[in-house]
Amino acid sequence: MGKSGKKRILLKIGTNTLTKESNFISRGKIEDIGRQISELNDQYEFIIVSSGAIAVAKQFVNLESKGKEINVKQALAAIGQPHLMRIFQENFRELGLLTSQCLLSYNDFEREKSRQNIVSTINILVENNYIPIINENDTVSTDEIQFGDNDRLAALTALLLDVDLVIFASNTNGIYTKESMENNRKKTIKNVKDVAKLKVEISNIKSSQGSGGMESKIDAAELLQQNNIETWLVNGLEDNFILNAMNNKSDFTKISKI
Repeated sequence: MGKSGKKRILLKIGTNTLTKESNFISRGKIEDIGRQISELNDQYEFIIVSSGAIAVAKQFVNLESKGKEINVKQALAAIGQPHLMRIFQENFRELGLLTSQCLLSYNDFEREKSRQNIVSTINILVENNYIPIINENDTVSTDEIQFGDNDRLAALTALLLDVDLVIFASNTNGIYTKESMENNRKKTIKNVKDVAKLKVEISNIKSSQGSGGMESKIDAAELLQQNNIETWLVNGLEDNFILNAMNNKSDFTKISKI
């Protein structure tokens, strides 16, 4: 919980949510997210962990470089990140929301001084009504897909920042039972206490653009549960996905605290 007394939510948005499973970042989806945050502003403060820099780069790079292809992940991230932030800023500003950018790398979580700096900077931003939009600092990361589509990044950030709830927005209604997937009649596992049992249910199929898949989300949720933080896995493709989950108007997976 933040100093304001509001509950603190960390919202992790995957690439598939931001693109609505297309090859382009969806301004409409970013507006949908902003509108919900605006509606919940009195009760909750939000921190966003957003993927999508590479997807947005692919959207612009051919136009900007006269058709020349760039395939290096770090270079695409460097090109896409400013575009991604601009789209957030433009859409959120229209809703009266202020945004800020924070790029983090894995090393930042291993050094105590860096950890303290992350906490104090993000707390100052939130106290002054700036929504931190966090992404991995891909241009300096050495290991390919260091955080697993930012799922681990979201969990590590949530632990540092004392959040009350982490919402992972992806392209499914949470986690489906293995049996229902085999029968092609997707049935959501709604409430989970034992994460180990959940691991048995998931398949290792990764989503079309994201690099996380359900496995990295469950690993992140397990880490969060061990630290007494609740996790929701929701379908970010739906309009009003945060509000619908809060009002039990949609199927999603809730992984409870210990």
